[in-house]
Amino acid sequence: MAKPKALLVLEDGTFFEGKSFGFPGETFGEVVFNTSMTGYQEILTDPSYYGQIVTLTYPHIGNYGVNCEDMESTKPQVSGFIVKEGSRTYSNWRAEKGLEEWLQERKVVGIQDIDTRALVRRIRTVGAMKGAISTIDLKPDSLLKKVKAFPSIVGQDLVKKVTTKKPYYFEGETSGDFLVVVVDGGVKHNILRELAKRGCAVYVVPAFTEEKEIMSLKPDGVLFSNGPGDPAPLTYMIRLARQLIGKVPLFGICLGHQMLGLALGAATYKLKFGHRGANQPIKNLSNGRVEIAAENHGFAVDSRYFGIELKGWEVGQAFDFQRKKLIGESKFGKVQMTHLNLNDGTLEGMRCLDVAAFSVQFHPEASPGPHDTTYLFDEFIELMKRRNFA
Repeated sequence: MAKPKALLVLEDGTFFEGKSFGFPGETFGEVVFNTSMTGYQEILTDPSYYGQIVTLTYPHIGNYGVNCEDMESTKPQVSGFIVKEGSRTYSNWRAEKGLEEWLQERKVVGIQDIDTRALVRRIRTVGAMKGAISTIDLKPDSLLKKVKAFPSIVGQDLVKKVTTKKPYYFEGETSGDFLVVVVDGGVKHNILRELAKRGCAVYVVPAFTEEKEIMSLKPDGVLFSNGPGDPAPLTYMIRLARQLIGKVPLFGICLGHQMLGLALGAATYKLKFGHRGANQPIKNLSNGRVEIAAENHGFAVDSRYFGIELKGWEVGQAFDFQRKKLIGESKFGKVQMTHLNLNDGTLEGMRCLDVAAFSVQFHPEASPGPHDTTYLFDEFIELMKRRNFA
Protein backbone atom coordinates (compact mmCIF):
# COMPACT_ATOMS: atom_id res chain seq x y z
CA MET A 1 0.00 0.00 0.00
CA ALA A 2 1.45 3.37 -1.07
CA LYS A 3 2.11 5.86 1.71
CA PRO A 4 0.45 9.29 1.52
CA LYS A 5 2.57 12.21 0.39
CA ALA A 6 3.78 14.55 3.12
CA LEU A 7 5.27 18.04 3.16
CA LEU A 8 7.66 19.68 5.63
CA VAL A 9 7.89 23.49 5.53
CA LEU A 10 10.27 25.63 7.60
CA GLU A 11 9.74 29.20 8.72
CA ASP A 12 12.33 30.51 6.23
CA GLY A 13 10.45 28.98 3.29
CA THR A 14 12.62 25.87 2.91
CA PHE A 15 10.48 22.83 2.19
CA PHE A 16 10.92 19.08 1.76
CA GLU A 17 8.57 16.66 0.02
CA GLY A 18 8.40 13.12 1.38
CA LYS A 19 6.00 10.46 2.55
CA SER A 20 3.92 10.05 5.68
CA PHE A 21 5.48 8.20 8.61
CA GLY A 22 2.99 7.64 11.39
CA PHE A 23 -0.39 9.34 11.66
CA PRO A 24 -1.66 11.34 8.66
CA GLY A 25 -2.52 14.92 9.50
CA GLU A 26 -1.01 18.34 10.08
CA THR A 27 1.18 19.52 12.96
CA PHE A 28 3.24 22.56 13.95
CA GLY A 29 6.21 23.16 16.25
CA GLU A 30 9.85 24.14 16.51
CA VAL A 31 11.95 21.94 14.21
CA VAL A 32 15.06 20.58 15.97
CA PHE A 33 17.45 17.66 15.52
CA ASN A 34 18.79 14.91 17.76
CA THR A 35 22.08 13.10 17.03
CA SER A 36 21.37 9.92 19.02
CA MET A 37 21.88 6.65 17.14
CA THR A 38 19.37 4.71 19.28
CA GLY A 39 16.68 5.48 21.83
CA TYR A 40 13.95 6.85 19.59
CA GLN A 41 11.18 5.70 21.94
CA GLU A 42 12.74 7.51 24.91
CA ILE A 43 13.16 10.63 22.75
CA LEU A 44 9.56 10.54 21.54
CA THR A 45 8.23 10.27 25.12
CA ASP A 46 10.56 12.84 26.73
CA PRO A 47 8.40 15.78 27.95
CA SER A 48 11.28 18.18 27.23
CA TYR A 49 10.34 17.82 23.54
CA TYR A 50 6.82 19.12 24.01
CA GLY A 51 6.12 21.68 21.27
CA GLN A 52 8.94 20.45 19.03
CA ILE A 53 9.17 18.52 15.78
CA VAL A 54 12.16 16.22 16.21
CA THR A 55 14.50 15.20 13.40
CA LEU A 56 16.71 12.16 13.96
CA THR A 57 20.06 12.38 12.18
CA TYR A 58 20.59 8.59 12.23
CA PRO A 59 19.17 7.44 8.86
CA HIS A 60 17.38 4.16 9.66
CA ILE A 61 14.82 4.36 12.47
CA GLY A 62 12.50 1.71 13.92
CA ASN A 63 14.46 -1.49 13.37
CA TYR A 64 14.11 -2.70 16.99
CA GLY A 65 10.46 -1.74 17.48
CA VAL A 66 8.92 -0.35 20.67
CA ASN A 67 7.84 -1.74 24.05
CA CYS A 68 6.02 -0.61 27.17
CA GLU A 69 9.17 -0.44 29.33
CA ASP A 70 11.17 2.24 27.53
CA MET A 71 8.68 5.05 28.03
CA GLU A 72 10.00 8.23 29.65
CA SER A 73 6.46 9.47 30.23
CA THR A 74 2.99 8.07 29.71
CA LYS A 75 2.66 9.14 26.06
CA PRO A 76 4.52 10.68 23.11
CA GLN A 77 5.39 14.33 23.76
CA VAL A 78 6.78 15.52 20.42
CA SER A 79 4.69 17.62 18.06
CA GLY A 80 6.03 15.73 15.05
CA PHE A 81 8.69 13.30 13.89
CA ILE A 82 11.14 13.41 10.96
CA VAL A 83 13.30 10.50 9.76
CA LYS A 84 15.25 9.61 6.64
CA GLU A 85 13.86 6.08 6.47
CA GLY A 86 11.40 4.28 8.71
CA SER A 87 12.08 0.58 9.06
CA ARG A 88 9.41 -1.65 7.52
CA THR A 89 10.31 -4.52 9.86
CA TYR A 90 11.58 -4.78 13.41
CA SER A 91 13.49 -7.43 15.34
CA ASN A 92 14.26 -7.43 19.05
CA TRP A 93 13.35 -9.82 21.85
CA ARG A 94 11.86 -6.94 23.86
CA ALA A 95 9.79 -5.51 21.01
CA GLU A 96 6.00 -5.53 21.26
CA LYS A 97 5.11 -3.76 18.03
CA GLY A 98 6.55 -1.67 15.20
CA LEU A 99 7.37 2.01 15.55
CA GLU A 100 5.08 3.25 12.78
CA GLU A 101 2.12 1.29 14.17
CA TRP A 102 2.85 2.83 17.58
CA LEU A 103 3.00 6.33 16.05
CA GLN A 104 -0.29 5.79 14.26
CA GLU A 105 -2.02 4.56 17.41
CA ARG A 106 -0.83 7.63 19.32
CA LYS A 107 -1.57 10.10 16.50
CA VAL A 108 2.00 11.32 16.01
CA VAL A 109 2.35 13.01 12.60
CA GLY A 110 5.64 12.27 10.86
CA ILE A 111 7.48 12.42 7.55
CA GLN A 112 10.13 10.19 5.95
CA ASP A 113 12.03 9.91 2.65
CA ILE A 114 13.51 13.41 2.88
CA ASP A 115 17.16 14.48 2.94
CA THR A 116 17.64 14.83 6.69
CA ARG A 117 21.28 15.83 6.18
CA ALA A 118 20.20 18.86 4.17
CA LEU A 119 17.53 19.66 6.78
CA VAL A 120 19.99 19.49 9.70
CA ARG A 121 22.51 21.59 7.79
CA ARG A 122 19.81 24.20 7.27
CA ILE A 123 18.95 24.24 10.98
CA ARG A 124 22.62 24.52 11.92
CA THR A 125 23.04 27.45 9.50
CA VAL A 126 19.85 29.39 10.20
CA GLY A 127 18.96 28.07 13.65
CA ALA A 128 15.99 26.16 15.04
CA MET A 129 12.84 27.39 13.31
CA LYS A 130 9.11 26.99 13.41
CA GLY A 131 7.84 24.43 10.95
CA ALA A 132 4.99 22.14 9.96
CA ILE A 133 4.44 18.63 8.65
CA SER A 134 1.29 18.01 6.65
CA THR A 135 -0.32 15.24 4.63
CA ILE A 136 -3.34 17.52 4.11
CA ASP A 137 -1.93 20.77 2.74
CA LEU A 138 0.73 19.89 0.15
CA LYS A 139 1.19 23.44 -1.15
CA PRO A 140 4.40 25.01 0.26
CA ASP A 141 3.16 28.62 0.08
CA SER A 142 -0.11 27.78 1.81
CA LEU A 143 1.55 25.78 4.60
CA LEU A 144 4.22 28.48 5.06
CA LYS A 145 1.53 31.06 5.86
CA LYS A 146 0.23 28.79 8.62
CA VAL A 147 3.77 28.29 9.97
CA LYS A 148 4.40 32.02 10.17
CA ALA A 149 1.13 32.49 12.06
CA PHE A 150 2.04 29.78 14.58
CA PRO A 151 3.41 31.20 17.90
CA SER A 152 7.11 30.96 18.73
CA ILE A 153 8.32 28.73 21.54
CA VAL A 154 10.07 31.78 23.06
CA GLY A 155 8.05 33.36 25.86
CA GLN A 156 5.60 30.47 26.19
CA ASP A 157 5.01 28.49 29.38
CA LEU A 158 5.09 24.90 28.12
CA VAL A 159 5.65 23.37 31.56
CA LYS A 160 1.98 23.80 32.43
CA LYS A 161 1.21 21.43 29.53
CA VAL A 162 3.33 18.56 30.89
CA THR A 163 3.54 18.85 34.69
CA THR A 164 1.56 16.42 36.82
CA LYS A 165 -1.86 17.64 37.89
CA LYS A 166 -1.61 16.18 41.39
CA PRO A 167 1.20 14.90 43.66
CA TYR A 168 2.08 11.21 43.78
CA TYR A 169 4.67 8.82 45.19
CA PHE A 170 6.71 7.18 42.45
CA GLU A 171 5.71 3.51 42.20
CA GLY A 172 3.59 4.05 45.33
CA GLU A 173 6.63 3.71 47.62
CA THR A 174 6.23 6.06 50.60
CA SER A 175 9.25 5.01 52.67
CA GLY A 176 12.99 5.16 52.07
CA ASP A 177 16.30 6.35 53.46
CA PHE A 178 15.56 9.85 52.13
CA LEU A 179 12.45 11.71 51.06
CA VAL A 180 13.10 13.56 47.80
CA VAL A 181 10.48 15.94 46.46
CA VAL A 182 10.67 16.23 42.66
CA VAL A 183 9.28 19.44 41.22
CA ASP A 184 7.85 18.19 37.95
CA GLY A 185 8.65 20.47 35.04
CA GLY A 186 8.21 17.52 32.68
CA VAL A 187 10.18 14.84 34.49
CA LYS A 188 11.60 11.79 32.73
CA HIS A 189 10.80 8.52 34.46
CA ASN A 190 14.44 7.48 34.61
CA ILE A 191 15.24 10.38 36.94
CA LEU A 192 12.69 8.91 39.33
CA ARG A 193 14.11 5.41 38.85
CA GLU A 194 17.66 6.57 39.61
CA LEU A 195 16.51 8.16 42.87
CA ALA A 196 14.43 5.13 43.86
CA LYS A 197 17.25 2.65 43.24
CA ARG A 198 19.36 4.69 45.70
CA GLY A 199 16.83 4.15 48.47
CA CYS A 200 14.83 7.36 48.13
CA ALA A 201 11.12 7.74 48.55
CA VAL A 202 10.25 9.97 45.59
CA TYR A 203 7.32 12.36 45.88
CA VAL A 204 6.48 14.14 42.63
CA VAL A 205 4.66 17.47 42.86
CA PRO A 206 3.27 19.88 40.24
CA ALA A 207 5.57 22.67 39.06
CA PHE A 208 3.28 25.30 40.62
CA THR A 209 3.48 23.84 44.16
CA GLU A 210 4.11 26.41 46.92
CA GLU A 211 7.24 26.44 49.09
CA LYS A 212 5.35 26.01 52.35
CA GLU A 213 3.64 22.88 51.02
CA ILE A 214 6.99 21.33 50.10
CA MET A 215 8.67 22.25 53.38
CA SER A 216 5.70 20.85 55.34
CA LEU A 217 6.73 17.43 54.00
CA LYS A 218 10.14 17.81 55.70
CA PRO A 219 12.04 16.59 52.62
CA ASP A 220 15.68 15.57 52.76
CA GLY A 221 16.18 17.07 49.31
CA VAL A 222 14.37 18.68 46.39
CA LEU A 223 15.05 17.98 42.72
CA PHE A 224 13.97 20.36 39.98
CA SER A 225 13.41 18.24 36.89
CA ASN A 226 13.89 18.66 33.18
CA GLY A 227 11.13 20.16 31.07
CA PRO A 228 10.30 21.90 27.79
CA GLY A 229 10.69 25.34 26.32
CA ASP A 230 11.77 28.77 27.48
CA PRO A 231 12.71 28.96 31.19
CA ALA A 232 12.26 32.73 31.53
CA PRO A 233 8.41 32.77 31.72
CA LEU A 234 8.37 30.20 34.54
CA THR A 235 8.27 32.80 37.30
CA TYR A 236 6.50 30.48 39.75
CA MET A 237 9.26 27.83 39.48
CA ILE A 238 12.02 30.44 39.70
CA ARG A 239 10.38 31.89 42.83
CA LEU A 240 10.06 28.41 44.34
CA ALA A 241 13.74 27.65 43.74
CA ARG A 242 14.74 30.99 45.26
CA GLN A 243 12.61 30.32 48.35
CA LEU A 244 14.08 26.83 48.84
CA ILE A 245 17.76 27.77 48.46
CA GLY A 246 19.49 27.38 51.82
CA LYS A 247 16.56 25.53 53.41
CA VAL A 248 17.00 22.09 51.81
CA PRO A 249 19.57 20.47 49.46
CA LEU A 250 18.69 21.18 45.82
CA PHE A 251 19.58 19.35 42.62
CA GLY A 252 18.59 20.73 39.20
CA ILE A 253 18.60 18.82 35.91
CA CYS A 254 18.27 20.54 32.52
CA LEU A 255 15.31 22.93 33.01
CA GLY A 256 16.03 22.55 36.74
CA HIS A 257 19.56 23.85 36.08
CA GLN A 258 18.06 26.90 34.40
CA MET A 259 15.66 27.41 37.32
CA LEU A 260 18.56 27.40 39.77
CA GLY A 261 20.56 29.76 37.57
CA LEU A 262 17.69 32.24 37.34
CA ALA A 263 17.04 31.95 41.08
CA LEU A 264 20.70 32.74 41.76
CA GLY A 265 20.41 35.95 39.73
CA ALA A 266 21.63 34.88 36.30
CA ALA A 267 19.78 35.08 32.99
CA THR A 268 19.13 32.53 30.26
CA TYR A 269 19.40 32.86 26.49
CA LYS A 270 18.30 30.83 23.46
CA LEU A 271 20.92 28.74 21.71
CA LYS A 272 21.06 28.83 17.92
CA PHE A 273 20.06 25.19 17.50
CA GLY A 274 20.48 23.73 20.98
CA HIS A 275 22.09 20.54 22.23
CA ARG A 276 20.14 17.35 21.58
CA GLY A 277 21.66 13.91 21.52
CA ALA A 278 23.19 11.11 23.57
CA ASN A 279 26.75 11.95 22.53
CA GLN A 280 27.53 15.43 23.88
CA PRO A 281 31.13 15.99 25.15
CA ILE A 282 31.19 17.59 28.60
CA LYS A 283 34.31 18.76 30.45
CA ASN A 284 34.20 18.07 34.19
CA LEU A 285 36.12 21.09 35.45
CA SER A 286 36.83 19.58 38.88
CA ASN A 287 38.91 16.65 37.61
CA GLY A 288 39.59 17.41 33.94
CA ARG A 289 37.72 14.35 32.65
CA VAL A 290 35.70 14.50 29.44
CA GLU A 291 32.31 12.84 29.95
CA ILE A 292 29.83 11.90 27.24
CA ALA A 293 26.31 12.87 28.22
CA ALA A 294 22.76 12.99 26.95
CA GLU A 295 21.30 16.47 26.38
CA ASN A 296 18.06 18.02 25.26
CA HIS A 297 17.73 21.78 25.59
CA GLY A 298 17.51 24.93 23.52
CA PHE A 299 18.36 27.48 26.24
CA ALA A 300 21.43 28.02 28.44
CA VAL A 301 22.41 29.86 31.63
CA ASP A 302 24.62 32.90 31.02
CA SER A 303 27.69 32.58 33.26
CA ARG A 304 28.55 36.26 32.82
CA TYR A 305 25.94 37.11 35.45
CA PHE A 306 28.23 35.37 37.96
CA GLY A 307 31.19 37.39 36.69
CA ILE A 308 32.58 34.46 34.69
CA GLU A 309 33.26 34.60 30.95
CA LEU A 310 33.20 31.17 29.32
CA LYS A 311 32.48 32.38 25.79
CA GLY A 312 35.19 32.86 23.22
CA TRP A 313 36.38 29.27 23.43
CA GLU A 314 36.38 27.41 20.12
CA VAL A 315 36.83 23.78 19.11
CA GLY A 316 40.53 23.05 18.57
CA GLN A 317 41.67 26.05 20.59
CA ALA A 318 43.76 25.47 23.71
CA PHE A 319 41.83 26.21 26.89
CA ASP A 320 43.56 26.41 30.26
CA PHE A 321 40.93 25.12 32.67
CA GLN A 322 43.23 25.32 35.67
CA ARG A 323 43.90 29.04 35.29
CA LYS A 324 40.42 29.99 34.16
CA LYS A 325 38.38 31.84 36.79
CA LEU A 326 35.64 29.39 37.66
CA ILE A 327 34.17 30.76 40.92
CA GLY A 328 31.77 33.69 40.76
CA GLU A 329 29.26 35.54 42.92
CA SER A 330 25.49 35.07 43.12
CA LYS A 331 22.61 36.32 45.25
CA PHE A 332 23.27 33.37 47.58
CA GLY A 333 27.05 33.52 47.82
CA LYS A 334 29.80 31.95 45.79
CA VAL A 335 29.00 29.66 42.87
CA GLN A 336 31.48 27.42 41.07
CA MET A 337 31.26 26.45 37.41
CA THR A 338 31.63 22.65 37.32
CA HIS A 339 30.93 21.51 33.73
CA LEU A 340 31.46 22.94 30.25
CA ASN A 341 30.14 21.91 26.84
CA LEU A 342 33.13 21.21 24.61
CA ASN A 343 31.26 21.90 21.38
CA ASP A 344 30.47 25.54 22.07
CA GLY A 345 31.84 26.46 25.51
CA THR A 346 28.44 26.94 27.18
CA LEU A 347 27.89 26.40 30.89
CA GLU A 348 26.78 22.85 31.69
CA GLY A 349 26.99 22.66 35.48
CA MET A 350 27.40 24.72 38.64
CA ARG A 351 27.59 24.27 42.39
CA CYS A 352 26.83 26.71 45.19
CA LEU A 353 29.62 26.87 47.76
CA ASP A 354 27.73 28.60 50.58
CA VAL A 355 24.44 26.69 50.35
CA ALA A 356 23.60 23.08 49.45
CA ALA A 357 22.62 23.34 45.79
CA PHE A 358 24.00 22.20 42.45
CA SER A 359 22.74 21.61 38.92
CA VAL A 360 23.68 20.32 35.48
CA GLN A 361 22.36 21.15 32.04
CA PHE A 362 22.74 17.59 30.74
CA HIS A 363 20.85 14.40 31.68
CA PRO A 364 22.72 12.18 34.17
CA GLU A 365 19.83 9.69 34.06
CA ALA A 366 20.43 9.17 30.28
CA SER A 367 17.64 7.10 28.66
CA PRO A 368 18.81 7.22 26.00
CA GLY A 369 22.49 7.81 26.45
CA PRO A 370 25.70 6.81 28.22
CA HIS A 371 26.00 6.42 31.97
CA ASP A 372 29.14 8.54 32.44
CA THR A 373 27.40 11.03 34.71
CA THR A 374 25.10 8.94 36.91
CA TYR A 375 27.54 9.71 39.75
CA LEU A 376 25.67 13.00 40.17
CA PHE A 377 22.77 11.17 41.80
CA ASP A 378 25.29 9.74 44.31
CA GLU A 379 26.55 13.27 44.95
CA PHE A 380 22.98 14.35 45.67
CA ILE A 381 22.66 11.50 48.17
CA GLU A 382 25.91 12.58 49.85
CA LEU A 383 24.68 16.17 49.98
CA MET A 384 21.53 15.04 51.79
CA LYS A 385 23.58 12.87 54.17
CA ARG A 386 25.86 15.74 55.12
CA ARG A 387 22.90 17.97 55.74
CA ASN A 388 21.14 15.39 57.90
CA PHE A 389 24.17 14.31 59.91
CA ALA A 390 26.16 17.53 60.09
